[in-house]
Amino acid sequence: MPFDAFEVSLQMVASLKEPLGALERRDPSLAQQLRRAASSVSLNLSEGRRRTGKDRIHLWRVAAGSADEVAASLRVAEAFGYVQGSGTARSLALCDRVLAMLWRLTH
Repeated sequence: MPFDAFEVSLQMVASLKEPLGALERRDPSLAQQLRRAASSVSLNLSEGRRRTGKDRIHLWRVAAGSADEVAASLRVAEAFGYVQGSGTARSLALCDRVLAMLWRLTH
């Protein structure tokens, strides 16, 4: 059975290919942090799905924190001029969608 939040998180990860390519050349450390945060969203969503009770909620809250870190990393990259807003708009929109789904899952 598909898990919509997980599927959207994978779309978010896929949308990061272009911004990550630009970041790899300009700020490899920020690119690595962005990559880890994005992976954390999907991995914690998936792990939480198989847990129960407070474990589940905790993992989904961690996923939400990581999704917010993805958004913050993209905004920092924009502020430094490493990427343009047009190159991050889809990723940021998908981050917002994942965060909304996670809010519903945790509240």
